[in-house]
Amino acid sequence: MPKLIRGPLRQIRTRIFDSARWKDYQPRNDDIVIATYSKCGTTWTQRIVSMLIFGTAEARNVWGLSPWPDMRIFGPIEQVLEAAQAQTHRRFLKTHLPYDAIPVYEGMKIIHVARDGRDAAMSLHNHLGSFTPEARELLDQISLGDPQFGDQYPEILTEPAQFFHEWLWGREDRDGPNFFDLEKSYWAAREDSNMLLVHYADLKKDRGGEMRRIAEFLEIKIAESLWPELIEAASFDAMKRQGAELAPATLDLFEGGANRFFHKGTNGRWRDVFSKADLARYEQKVKTDFSPELARWVEHGRLEVDH
Repeated sequence: MPKLIRGPLRQIRTRIFDSARWKDYQPRNDDIVIATYSKCGTTWTQRIVSMLIFGTAEARNVWGLSPWPDMRIFGPIEQVLEAAQAQTHRRFLKTHLPYDAIPVYEGMKIIHVARDGRDAAMSLHNHLGSFTPEARELLDQISLGDPQFGDQYPEILTEPAQFFHEWLWGREDRDGPNFFDLEKSYWAAREDSNMLLVHYADLKKDRGGEMRRIAEFLEIKIAESLWPELIEAASFDAMKRQGAELAPATLDLFEGGANRFFHKGTNGRWRDVFSKADLARYEQKVKTDFSPELARWVEHGRLEVDH
């Protein structure tokens, strides 16, 4: 058993996520954790890490391969952890929790992927608003059965501008951990040897370069002749075409299945959609909650900030 470096410093439970579900996680000394706020390139990074681990661009069910302990909708935690224990390949887990809400073990590698909060909120609105009736029923069951809530899962506002207004004021019970707190938690650990920070904008600007950064961080060597195939397979268009293979569970969870889940993959769609007042409020929260360096990185990514 790898040595525990630090246990969770706080507990988080929402209608979808519960950090307590990590309690019985049995680590291995080469585990990888892909940690993000929702809709910041999580499945994209899972696809990249999967290809690096298996050394192939073959379409694999990355959701099935990547255990997600904090997600309540995928059944009892015992089943999730049992499936993780049965895996014989190098494991890559997923979380949408802040860094200080998960345990950290010796040998664990953590990849945090960030995105401009306005883009994340725009994409999250589409994501939450596309749940199938069956998915909504599961969410209702979890919410009704939890004494902390005891009611049905909240309705998703139809208009993205209204959704962003609520998102700004912190609907953590519905949307998950606070975006600003989560980003601060990973930024504070950016110099740790077990941490790699990746940005959605950088993946779009230089996908190949960022994939090589990830491979180097994970200490995975890839034959030079294989890189072009892996880089192409990690493009948005390729992933959307193979969406049903990469994330088959989307067929049950989202109206339109994988085609709706892999929606646009673009940034800046919030412009002329969110109100000027709410955009000003977002900018003020960034100034208040983030250091200037973190604010620049969250908005622009590493490549633009470094040049």
